[in-house]
Amino acid sequence: MRLPSPRPARLRRAPALAAGLLAVALAATGCGTGSAATEDSPAVPATASGAGFPVVVDNCGTEVEVAAPPQRIVTVKSTATELVLSLGLGEKLVGTAFNDGPLPDALADDGADVPQISEAVPSQEAVLELEPDLVFAGWESVFAADGAGERDSLAGFGVASYVAPSACQGEGYKPATLAFEDVFDDIREAGRLFDAEDAAEALVASQQELLDGVDPVEGAPTALWYSSGTDTPYVGAGSGAPAMMMEQLGMENIAGDVDDTWTSLGWETIVERDPEVIILVDAQWNTAEDKIARLESNPATAGMQAVESGAYLRLPFAASEAGVRNAEAVVDLADQYGSLDR
Repeated sequence: MRLPSPRPARLRRAPALAAGLLAVALAATGCGTGSAATEDSPAVPATASGAGFPVVVDNCGTEVEVAAPPQRIVTVKSTATELVLSLGLGEKLVGTAFNDGPLPDALADDGADVPQISEAVPSQEAVLELEPDLVFAGWESVFAADGAGERDSLAGFGVASYVAPSACQGEGYKPATLAFEDVFDDIREAGRLFDAEDAAEALVASQQELLDGVDPVEGAPTALWYSSGTDTPYVGAGSGAPAMMMEQLGMENIAGDVDDTWTSLGWETIVERDPEVIILVDAQWNTAEDKIARLESNPATAGMQAVESGAYLRLPFAASEAGVRNAEAVVDLADQYGSLDR
């Protein structure tokens, strides 16, 4: 059901919340319930206690109630899959769909045996065949009649639906300007929803540590975040994950004046703004090398300073959307920039 404006609190707990939190806190003084994935070690399963349930989440304007920790989860989009795996809950994944590329090395073993039910958005029938108790999507548009099913329809089958909050698009729900704290809040909320709060806090702490180790690059170079498109490029604009990562890097986004997550930006405008660095999203359907060939073969773009100097940075598509890869992507992009022959 739809919730009225203004936006209510994102998450409410049952009256037993205080007692549940106390029990978790006391348990944490002994041994943890799980740990998040790091670059050197994969995630390990978190112990489900069920304390503090039911949990009610105001999710993109839809009220979602989870009576007990989900035991059968279907994820749609890499960002959702990788968050569940990073919380140590791989054994609860019964299917994934619409993955944007291979899992990162730290999560590959945990996700190796999880079936991929569709290369695109799955049908409701395909989802229901897996008998999930929750479907977790990286895009709000996944929940449509011609997709995984409308949220009310899934609820009628006893299946909860959840969207990564940073991907919400409705007024009052879409982040005005995405920040890493929003991404961390998403992780914490998923931890509460999936009964993996300790793992969520450990994951946030490890990501904050990564960010704390990155110094902004010198000189605040202008940068283009080139995602896709040929005739008209589709680029990172001023309020989403690309802008968040460029700001963390200390770069000036040439499309930062556009108040959106992504935008179409004409070649003429790009050439006029003449970026010093070009960040290339590497996707199976539109590789970084394809983009470089396009940039260098067009006389207009070939004269841009980033193209002439070969100031290209690369990152996989799954790291370009708000999720658990963003902090590591900042580290990687900073290292790549430091290695440029400038």
